[in-house]
Amino acid sequence: MSTDATFQLHPQLAADTTCLGHYPLSDVLLCREGQLPWIILVPRQMGIREIYELSDADQIQLLRESSAVSRVIKALYQPDKLNIAAIGNMVPQLHLHHVGRFSRDPVWPAPIWGRLTASWRSEEQQQAEMRKLQQALADTADFIAA
Repeated sequence: MSTDATFQLHPQLAADTTCLGHYPLSDVLLCREGQLPWIILVPRQMGIREIYELSDADQIQLLRESSAVSRVIKALYQPDKLNIAAIGNMVPQLHLHHVGRFSRDPVWPAPIWGRLTASWRSEEQQQAEMRKLQQALADTADFIAA
């Protein structure tokens, strides 16, 4: 597994998230959007836009990290469906969204992109959500809280 010492998080991801911590390959970010549980994994490698551009070992590691995040979202929030996507049309840096969806959410069953009206958590709410998620993620292999 390789990470890039020159890695810098894309400015849009930095503006829209706070860092929960790190796995061996990826930074773990909490989206500030407050209507849905939304965690983003960002492999710490510059110039990577697509999953297939990762080495085979890093692809497997990303899947491990994604599965761990998915299990935490399922355990904490009990979503009806978990949407996992590497879209990257607006932010070219490889990042993998994990969004818990509920039949009661504002745009169900449609995709959230371009439909969900932004409703950011307050800083206090974001910090509380971070503590809860960091505690749950600490029980997963190789997670280090920020």
